[in-house]
Amino acid sequence: MDFPEELKYSKEHVWVRVEGESAVIGVTDFAQEELGAISGIELPEDGDEVEQDDSVGSIEARKTVADIYAPFSGVVLSVNQEVLDTPTLINDDPYDGGWLLEISLSDCDELKGLMTSDDYAEYVENRD
Repeated sequence: MDFPEELKYSKEHVWVRVEGESAVIGVTDFAQEELGAISGIELPEDGDEVEQDDSVGSIEARKTVADIYAPFSGVVLSVNQEVLDTPTLINDDPYDGGWLLEISLSDCDELKGLMTSDDYAEYVENRD
């Protein structure tokens, strides 16, 4: 499994790529593998406000429907329309083509609770 070192990770299996005053988020390689073939996705719209740890959408897969939780608070700046049209992009390329949202950073301190690549790899390895 791949966990790029330049990203941060949440316990809810969301990755974060900070880009100045905003960050791009998506689901991790581990999450997409656990879900299986992704068949649908629901995401908020541009301009929607999101709060840390609140559900910001869901992913439908063969096995289940899983909520996506915001790793920080902010305003949705853009939604990956390609992933809405072709949800399997998440399975094929979770860290690039399969990104989900770009969100402004309301409080950079909220990022302090995220894990490094090594921490996340250990978290996944030790899950129940």
